[in-house]
Amino acid sequence: MERYAPTIKDLAPRDMVSRAIYQEIKEGRGGGPNGDWAFLDIRHLDPALIEEKLPDITEFARVYLKVEPTKEPVPIQPTAHYAMGGIPTDIDGRVVTGPEETPIRGLYAAGECACVSVHGANRLGTNSLLDIVVFGRRAGVDAARHAKEASLGDLPDRPTEQTLSMLNAVLERTEGDNGADIRKELQDSMFDLAFVVRTEESLSKMQEILGGLHERFDRVAIGDKGALYNTDLMETVELGYLLDCAEALVVSARARTESRGGHYRDDHPLRDDANWLRHTLAYRDDDGSIRLDFKPVKMGPYVPMERKY
Repeated sequence: MERYAPTIKDLAPRDMVSRAIYQEIKEGRGGGPNGDWAFLDIRHLDPALIEEKLPDITEFARVYLKVEPTKEPVPIQPTAHYAMGGIPTDIDGRVVTGPEETPIRGLYAAGECACVSVHGANRLGTNSLLDIVVFGRRAGVDAARHAKEASLGDLPDRPTEQTLSMLNAVLERTEGDNGADIRKELQDSMFDLAFVVRTEESLSKMQEILGGLHERFDRVAIGDKGALYNTDLMETVELGYLLDCAEALVVSARARTESRGGHYRDDHPLRDDANWLRHTLAYRDDDGSIRLDFKPVKMGPYVPMERKY
C-alpha cells in the first residue's frame, strides 16, 4: 500500500485497497497456482489480539480456506461487499420513481436493497446500520399507517399469470442451457470487466457478453421438476435477477464518465461534479432495453468534497 496510498497505507478506504490488490494481481504479482490472489499477512500480530479483534475473519480463513491465519498468510481477492445504490426511497421507506420522486402506493423498501441515499458513492464503516436500524423502523411505522388508512386496490384479472408463466417455462423445458454455467461466466466476466476498475472498452465488452447470457438464460433448463422446496428453480429465478442487476450496473457505469467513490473509471480517473454530482436512475423499458434518467443530489450541511490523502 506504500505504492498506492503512501500516507495512510493499509488504512486507506476499502475501494482504494481493492483497486491496489486488483492492480497487483493484474500486473502479475499475485500468488497461488494461477497468480490470482494476494496474501494478507498478520503473523506479526499477537494471536490473542487477532482472535479478540477479528474472530469472524479468522474463522472464515480456517473453515473455508483451510488456513491458520496466526501462522500462515491468507489468500484474498476483492469482492462485492455492500450495495450502495438500490431501489430509490424517501425517508419513510416509500419507493419513489423519477426525478420528482413520486411515491408508488403501498410499496416499501429498506435495508441494502434500498437507496434512501445515506452512503453516497462510497459507504463509510458501520454506516449500513442506518439502513436497517433507522430506515427499517421508519418504513415499518409508515407501512403500518398506510395499511390502516388505505383502501384495497384493484387487482388485474389474473395477477399471477406472468410469474407462473415464467416458472412453468423453466420447469417444462426438458433440455437447454445450464444455469450454473451462466452464473459462473457472469461472475468471472463482471470481475474482469466491470468490477473495481472499469473502462469504456471493458464495459462495452461486458454489455455484449450480457446480451449473450440473457439469450442463454431464456433457454435455461433444470433437473429438479418438483413443486416443493425447489432450490434449483429458486436459484435459476435469482440468476435472471442477477443478470438484470448486472445490466443496470454496466449501462449506468458506462454512462458515468468520471470516477467517484467505489465507481472507478481508469479512462476517466477524476471526479466531475459539474456533470455527475447526481443520482443515476435505471429503468427497464417495454422493449427490454435499459433507460437512464438522473436526479440531483440533495445537499445537506456537509458538501461532498474530493478525497485527498
